[in-house]
Amino acid sequence: MKVKTILVSQPEPKVDNSPYFELIQKHKVKIDFRPFIHVEGVPVKEVRSQKIDLNNFTAIILTSKNAVDHFFRVAEEMRYKVPEDLKYFCQSEAVAFYLQKYVVYRKRKIYVGQKDFIDLSPLIKKYKEEKFLLPASDQLNFDVPQTLNGLKVNWTQGIFYRTVMSDLSDLADVYYDVLAFFSPTGIKSLFKNFPDFKQNETRIAVFGSTTQKEALEHGLRVDIMAPSPEAPSMTMALEKYISKVNKDK
Repeated sequence: MKVKTILVSQPEPKVDNSPYFELIQKHKVKIDFRPFIHVEGVPVKEVRSQKIDLNNFTAIILTSKNAVDHFFRVAEEMRYKVPEDLKYFCQSEAVAFYLQKYVVYRKRKIYVGQKDFIDLSPLIKKYKEEKFLLPASDQLNFDVPQTLNGLKVNWTQGIFYRTVMSDLSDLADVYYDVLAFFSPTGIKSLFKNFPDFKQNETRIAVFGSTTQKEALEHGLRVDIMAPSPEAPSMTMALEKYISKVNKDK
């Protein structure tokens, strides 16, 4: 069956040159964007109940843009003046670049990993005498505590935000040829909103092995998988599949 409509379970890209828009133009498909999950900040009262005192830490480990936003939100609400000598360990260049929203980059001690959390290990190990705070969500990737414990550093996790399933009730009678998912929680959100969901002819696209596992555990048939050697991104995987089934010339 040809693909004419796709629902991407993420916010709409804010850049004009997104590969999704190229897909729309090239294959004349309709792509809608709707986050199946969203992030909510944990109230400061709850952060305090975790026995988090920001004054006790000399370094912050930031794994995402959400971690950056909610660390500075909590700091402001706690009336904590962020010291200039605080060290920031950012998982990727994108996170480090985003940090500029809150601090003057050239005046701060910022250490940047390559991509995966484990890439930060040599940098954290070099400063293992620091007291590290990890502002994180309630759904922390298992490799993060595993890596930090392996380094034998003094670190504390603070739950500063939560991943929450969105209300999708307005989509109850809407049909798409392809649903694209990027996290296990996105799959869970689908079934929380629609417990009787039947896949039928709908194609399921997933990004990452944990998302694939969640889909299979819910009895879904995974038709489009990313990343792969031929398709390292979701848009490339969609492009490859659409070209095949729509038989574009």
